[in-house]
Amino acid sequence: MAFRLFSKSRQLYGSQIILQQKHVVPVRSFAKEAAPPVLKGDEMLKNIFLEIKQKYETAIGVLRKEKITIDPEDPAAVNQYAKVMKTVREKADLFSESQRVQHTIQTETQGMPDARTYLLTLKEIRIKRGLTDDLGAEAMMMDALEKVEKELKKPLMRNDKKGMAVLLAEFDKINKKLGIRKEDLPKYEEQLELKIAKAQLEELKMDAVEAMETQRKREEFKDEPVSETKSLDIRNFI
Repeated sequence: MAFRLFSKSRQLYGSQIILQQKHVVPVRSFAKEAAPPVLKGDEMLKNIFLEIKQKYETAIGVLRKEKITIDPEDPAAVNQYAKVMKTVREKADLFSESQRVQHTIQTETQGMPDARTYLLTLKEIRIKRGLTDDLGAEAMMMDALEKVEKELKKPLMRNDKKGMAVLLAEFDKINKKLGIRKEDLPKYEEQLELKIAKAQLEELKMDAVEAMETQRKREEFKDEPVSETKSLDIRNFI
């Protein structure tokens, strides 16, 4: 149970919110970043293991202290669960869902020479994540790129500062048309985290019910009353 809590948040929910966040500054990763220091294989694996172990122990320490109510239909329980998981991420230095998307974008687009490949890669990432573009923003962004490249009469390269500035100006127009504002990003992320919290509590509830039903099939527990999941204290299972 503890490991499942620690390793949740792999599936994204609220795709429209993520797409909004991605489209506000869709070329923020164009600048190249410094490469990390090269480590020998054994040393690298050791460091990775120690880091994961430390993060896991930190997360478990938080989960042993905080009360989680497995009741996805109770807004207060969902809000509390979201707060607990936020504390886990902050103390264990883990990515939030939106940060994970940004990290994926930065990693997979690093070194790409042109804007078109960058935008097509964003689309591939969206599809792999199972997200939908309900806003139709991708098509609008590609139309904007077509317009800029038509004016330039050549492909737009990432190191073309003047051309990229023109493209960003077009993206700003798209954001305004869609009602997307940079200052609203914290609100979008909070909404996303609550959606994720509710979905994860639903998964935990199903897991708990399945575990209790399996236990009741055993002879020594067949006469035991079935507990409601919201009465369970996860801290007792860690």
